[in-house]
Amino acid sequence: MCLGIPARVLSVGVDHPDLASVDMVGATRNINVGLLDEGESVRVGDWILVHMGFALQKMTEQEAIDAIDALSAERTALSDWEPT
Repeated sequence: MCLGIPARVLSVGVDHPDLASVDMVGATRNINVGLLDEGESVRVGDWILVHMGFALQKMTEQEAIDAIDALSAERTALSDWEPT
């Protein structure tokens, strides 16, 4: 199982269009967007799903919000967990 994190595109490289700067839950990261489907470009404001520094797919804003909410709920549940 892999865990993808939603991120919002802040900028796309002019000389390197396969690279984008994104806001990933409050942290700015440089991401490779070259794995997206051929012809599918990203623009400032787009939402993408990121895993290990690579954009896996574009997302709608609602999909991103839902994923962020689910990750937050999971983090809360895990913080209350105690091993038996």
